Amino acid sequence: MDSTSDITIGQVVKSRAGRDKGRIFLVLSIVDDQHVLIVDGDLRKLDKPKKKKIKHLTVYNTVLPELKYKLDNNIKINNAYIRKLLEPFNKNF
Repeated sequence: MDSTSDITIGQVVKSRAGRDKGRIFLVLSIVDDQHVLIVDGDLRKLDKPKKKKIKHLTVYNTVLPELKYKLDNNIKINNAYIRKLLEPFNKNF
């Protein structure tokens, strides 16, 4: 089964396993069909994204198109921007 088809850059995910269990992240990039790089701008910053198995993530239906656009067009983003994008999700979950 190819699990990358249901995950995309800029997608909101929640960790289901590990030390970061229960935290909300954004998918920064897709490594292969089983791993993605995730960031939250706080614990996992843009310069040190966490490589995480997709099966250890709860994938939400929310994709942040502005993040994907900025990454695709090499527009500089910072950790504060990531935290700002995730703010509403951290309140809801």
